[in-house]
Amino acid sequence: MRALLVEKGEDGKTSASVTEVAEADLPEGDVTVAVEYSTLNYKDGLCIGSGGGLVRNYPHVPGIDFAGTVETSDDERYKPGDKVVLTGWRVGEVQWGGYAEKARVRADWLVPLPDGLTTRQAMAVGTAGFTAMLAIQALEDQGLKADPILVTGAAGGVGSVAVALLAALGHEVAAVTGRPEQEEYLRGLGASRIVPRADLAETVKRPLETEEWGGCVDAVGGAMLARILGQMRYGASVAAVGLAGGPGLPATVIPFLLRGVNLLGIDSVMQPYENRLRAWTRLAEILPMDKLEAMIQPATLDDLPELGAAILQGQVKGRVVVDIAG
Repeated sequence: MRALLVEKGEDGKTSASVTEVAEADLPEGDVTVAVEYSTLNYKDGLCIGSGGGLVRNYPHVPGIDFAGTVETSDDERYKPGDKVVLTGWRVGEVQWGGYAEKARVRADWLVPLPDGLTTRQAMAVGTAGFTAMLAIQALEDQGLKADPILVTGAAGGVGSVAVALLAALGHEVAAVTGRPEQEEYLRGLGASRIVPRADLAETVKRPLETEEWGGCVDAVGGAMLARILGQMRYGASVAAVGLAGGPGLPATVIPFLLRGVNLLGIDSVMQPYENRLRAWTRLAEILPMDKLEAMIQPATLDDLPELGAAILQGQVKGRVVVDIAG
């Protein structure tokens, strides 16, 4: 079968190439899936371009999510021919992932593909869109009532889907971007306001500013998150999903004490089955498919080495959907 294989040489440097691998080399698991589509995420770029600390064993097949058809199964929950989707569980980092024509995984990691979604659409959503849905559900569970809702990193994978979902749910969405040329794209997804990233990039001068945001999906973190916390309305929540701005948080406890701001951490890797199924079901019900199509950048296995470098440089917009058989 064809796969994107990352190998490490004796000099410690990694290289990625599309090659033939034996199905017998697949890791152990309950279910073998004929992979139809995968996506390109930032973690995939790290695995392809540098290896870093994400990849534990070489040779390695990246791809942190995939959708396809069950080929063989030792678990009664899944039968040959069932459509399934997988996100998280360190697939594509520790265990071989979606950048191969077949994948073998534990049945517990899978979710049945919801009615109304094709495997291609599921990967247009992918881990990024799944994470966006988890973030929105977390905000709703805290009582998401006031608008506008701020989305940072809005042109990226998580941000794009978050904008489209929040708009579809009837919210007024303010989208943060550092690239003015993305305004048309973001307004097409449903953003009613564009916030230049520079407006939120200044160092925090006062722990509390004018109350402005009724909620926030933050895909950036770092200093920008600290600034946003001081602008949240009383009792509002921020769902933080990314560390692009770094793991540090140069903030004080004042927004939490005096305004009752909630900071919700969202981790998509090891979500319970019930949470995963709820998120995927709602995605199938809510996400406007015309807007989903506008996010898609199609790719094949052969495109991935180049795209893996591009996503690390911030040059990828929307959702890269990889046609594994294409």
